[in-house]
Amino acid sequence: MALLRLLITGDADTVSTISKHLDGIEGVERVEPVDDLMDHLDDADSSSAGLSDNAGGSQLTTLEVETDSDEATQAVRDAVLNLSRALDVVVEIESDND
Repeated sequence: MALLRLLITGDADTVSTISKHLDGIEGVERVEPVDDLMDHLDDADSSSAGLSDNAGGSQLTTLEVETDSDEATQAVRDAVLNLSRALDVVVEIESDND
């Protein structure tokens, strides 16, 4: 089994679309959003102090995707690449094998 973490910059509808699509791929065992474990600190002396981190309605969401084979993992990577282009969002893929 492989575990992929997808860091998606987009709105909730975009994340839902990606999640539903990936859940339909053969060999995908689980697709689940996870909480952001990293504190986002705002430097009071910064020129960006007090500004929203999610300009334009975008937010950073992490999805965990478990697959049962190398083929399913590659299918997820291919789907994410195509979806990110089609939906015009940024997706970073992290793997437990990287």
